[in-house]
Order: sequence, then structure tokens, then C-alpha cells
Amino acid sequence: MSDSLVVCEVDESLKEKLKKFRFRKETNNAAILMKIDKEKQMVILEEEYEDISLDDLKNELPERQPRYPTTKCVFYKYIHADGRVSYPLCFIFSSPVGCKPEQQMMYAGSKNRLVQAAELTKVFETRNADDLSEEWLKEKLSFFR
Repeated sequence: MSDSLVVCEVDESLKEKLKKFRFRKETNNAAILMKIDKEKQMVILEEEYEDISLDDLKNELPERQPRYPTTKCVFYKYIHADGRVSYPLCFIFSSPVGCKPEQQMMYAGSKNRLVQAAELTKVFETRNADDLSEEWLKEKLSFFR
């Protein structure tokens, strides 16, 4: 049932931004931070980052509010067993412990729509922003080898 629950739509300009982000050619660290505009009931762009490390991105996340950081993971070259190098696009849903239940429901209920709109396949979730590290991400990405 929760797979079909949609609380908020995704802003059209954000969909375009995510599409461009998905196919960007640069190999530097980059991230898009998204939030829900409660009044419009819409997922919108909060901030864009270039040349940002995962540690720096972690520091940008609010302590008590959920966020959707979509990260072009170029924090390291992801070298596959066969020698290929990739720069995976990861969607990380951050829903810290201590958030208001209403906020958690809005973000959780809108997550699937956002993932579909951005055509994301590497989707991870954390309840503690301190977990976000290169090791954590490598562990999550190891499933996709």
C-alpha cells in the first residue's frame, strides 16, 4: 500500500534539473538537496552543490528534518572487478530520528514518486546523518557490483 501512497508531487523544474544532473559529464563531486514545500505539497530544489564531499554534504543536512539528497557520487572512482570505472548516481533519503511524525510521513509518502520521476535505481535510506560516509556508501553500492 505504501508503494502507491503519494503525498506530494515533484516540481516540473526539479524533474528537468534531475534529468540534466543524471546525464552530466563532469566527474567532480556534486549533489542536489531537495525538500518538501509543505504549503504547495511539492518536492522542490533546496540547494545544488558542486565539488562537495560526502562529509560536507552530511553537514548540510538538517538535524531534525527529513531531506532528499541526490548525490552524483564521485567521491571516489568506483572501480568494478572487471576494471570498469563508474560514477554512480545515488538517492539518499535522510529521515533523522526526532523528526515530527507529520514530516516523516510526507517525505516517506513522496519518496517513491520522486525516485520514479528521477529514474533512480540506487536508493538508500538513513535515519542518522552521521552514518553518511564513504565507507557506508561503498557498502551500499557493493550490492550493485
